[in-house]
Amino acid sequence: MLLIAAALLAACGDESSSSAPASDPSEESSSSIEMTNESSSSTTVKNSSSSVGGDKSSSSVKKDNSSSSAVKSSSSVSPKSSSSEEVKQSSSSVVASSSSVTSSETVKSSSSEYVPYNHYADLGSTVVSKSEYKQFTDTRNGRSYYYLTINGKDKDGNSASVTVMAENLNIGAMVDGKKEQDDDSKIERYCYDNDTTNCDKYGGLYQWAEMMNLPSECNTKSCANQIKPNHQGICPKGWRLLTYDDFYIVVHADGNRHGAEDVRATSFGGYNYSGYSLLGGGYNWNHEFDELNDGTYWLYPAESNKYPDEGAYAGSTTRSLTTASRQAVYKTYGFSVRCVMVE
Repeated sequence: MLLIAAALLAACGDESSSSAPASDPSEESSSSIEMTNESSSSTTVKNSSSSVGGDKSSSSVKKDNSSSSAVKSSSSVSPKSSSSEEVKQSSSSVVASSSSVTSSETVKSSSSEYVPYNHYADLGSTVVSKSEYKQFTDTRNGRSYYYLTINGKDKDGNSASVTVMAENLNIGAMVDGKKEQDDDSKIERYCYDNDTTNCDKYGGLYQWAEMMNLPSECNTKSCANQIKPNHQGICPKGWRLLTYDDFYIVVHADGNRHGAEDVRATSFGGYNYSGYSLLGGGYNWNHEFDELNDGTYWLYPAESNKYPDEGAYAGSTTRSLTTASRQAVYKTYGFSVRCVMVE
């Protein structure tokens, strides 16, 4: 198990210098400050027992986002072992709509009477009215998302706002959690416990290159020159990937008083004063699912400063923490994705 510093950074900053790379990119440290009135604590997540392997020699460029194709990871999380388990891929289709918009896609369920999850129930708080949310439909799969504009402060203390989805992204064909997301011809996702009903509620889990809509080899080599401002990745047209700076505004939303608890839905141990409505979607860590309803982890469109080949930045919070963290993790781990409206 690996202890990760549970503090929200005031600036991205460089990681601390070291003469030798850590065995896991998530062991990198950064200067950090804690949220006002927050106690120091840490969150525990699984640690890979080996480092990420070498680069692939070739890749295929992903199709345009509008055609619903995306990058897939080609690396194995455990490079010291050449084993690549053959797990039968699910043929289930993308999750159905979670709101009033009807999707043409289906949700895999043991029950023929499965009702799509009602995300509206997780929205709002004593500070944010449900009337502040709007809806957007992703034409690629007919799924609709609630979103809102959050006003707050940026890292310089200036007034700032961000229009962001109040649900995690859910797009792509499900692949088994034991496999890589390495089909560069389409978008792939993990669903917790290989159950698409979990994708319906919590959103999909994506490897970094997958989220970025880059060739799968970008999970094992630096693709910094392909990261663009307002990077769209697998977000719908007109939306881009959430950055650390965006999330800083969310945590420092006007009216927030409880740090990271104000970005979590009440059903996930929070106050949701920001309206961001995080749920405990868990993660796929080294091809194992864990922490459903207890933790949530999301990727940023930024590579690790110290280990850009195999590492990228991610944020996290858990049900019991008053803080959120930013740390470097393996690009091949499956985390949630949030999208921001391009304005």
